[in-house]
Amino acid sequence: MDVKKIFFVPFSVGLSMVAGMASKPLIARVWGLFDDEDPPESSHRQVSWGKLLAAAAVQGAVFRMTRAAADRGFRRAFLSVTGSWPGDARPDRR
Repeated sequence: MDVKKIFFVPFSVGLSMVAGMASKPLIARVWGLFDDEDPPESSHRQVSWGKLLAAAAVQGAVFRMTRAAADRGFRRAFLSVTGSWPGDARPDRR
């Protein structure tokens, strides 16, 4: 493994945590399009399964999208600074 890529990993983990925190207001805004209450959690007793699972789907999609955008942006910045892409060039074929 390239030494530059070893430096990438800790920054990538930290960036993932920051992206997770940044996704919370986005989740609230997207969920606000569907309901006037906060997204329900599994610990809430009086919530329907449908509403709970819809909220989980919204949270998962927004969180994953935020993380992917942050990760891609950081990888592009890493490439421009080091000249090395920290990952594969393209997905594997099936």
